[in-house]
Formats: sequence, C-alpha cells, structure tokens
Amino acid sequence: MQGSRCAYCEGPMGEGNRHIEHFRQRRSYPQGTFDWSNLFGSCNRAGTCGKAKDQCGTYPPGTLIKPDIEDPDAFLVFTPGGTVEPRAGLSVGDHLRASETIRILALDGALNQIRRAELCGYIQTMEYFVEYAEAFPDDEGWVEELEREVRETAHLPYATAIRHVLTRQSE
Repeated sequence: MQGSRCAYCEGPMGEGNRHIEHFRQRRSYPQGTFDWSNLFGSCNRAGTCGKAKDQCGTYPPGTLIKPDIEDPDAFLVFTPGGTVEPRAGLSVGDHLRASETIRILALDGALNQIRRAELCGYIQTMEYFVEYAEAFPDDEGWVEELEREVRETAHLPYATAIRHVLTRQSE
C-alpha cells in the first residue's frame, strides 16, 4: 500500500529508518496489537509521525485521518514552502480532524524544511508550465505534459506535496 514511504509524512523509509506503527495506540487499544488494519509503516524520525503520536498523550482515535480508509488529500494541502495545512472549505469537524492530524503527527515543523528541499525543483517545473501556458494560451499540450509529470512522481517520497505544488493546489 505505501511502498517504501511513511504512511503519515510520505518520507522515505529504509533499513534502520522504519518501524511498524500502531495507528490506534497499543496502550489504549491492546486488542489492535496484531490487527492488520491497525498497522502501518512509519519512519523513525524523532518528533514526527508515529514517534510523535506515541508521545502526545491520549486522544480520541477518530480524531486522526486514517490513510487507508480516508483520503488525506481531502483534508490536507501542502504548500511550496513545505508546510501542510487544513484544506480550505472543510466543515468545522473535518477542519478539526485535519488540524489535529497535523498536530498529533507533527507533520508541520521539522518536516517543513525537508519537504521544502524536496519541492525545490518541482517549483521550478511548475513555474515553467505557468510561463508556457501564459505565452501560448491556445496550446494546451502542456496539460498532458503536466499530467505525465504528476504520474511520474506518484511513487516518490512526498508525492502528495509534489503533486500539490505542480497542480498549484495551495494557491
């Protein structure tokens, strides 16, 4: 399902940089210890993702966006600066869930600089597409090229952030 990316931040996971994560904390949901739907791969980055979640205390399990059931894309948007924020136009309840997911998993903070560095080249690519579209308003061939670029990055770490930058979702 996740490839070699963290279920929460989509960062790369490799040997020594991953662990099996219990979506619902074992201390409050021990019956989920071996429940497949409660297990995800998470990076070992200190202070983020599963490590942050396990240190934040108790919270209602329905607060977090569950990435195998719900599309985080419907709740979160990544900016070219590497930040993540709740998507505009959410209901009050969904905005709270998006904000709490960001807070509990520490998705906005130390990860911003890492995402910003990963997005740098894609920002330039997006600017190229914008310039081309403005220079040649009748030629929509760039749309197919942009779609191809998005498809080709779908397996990469931080793919959602890359897609949001390329498709200008944060503007």
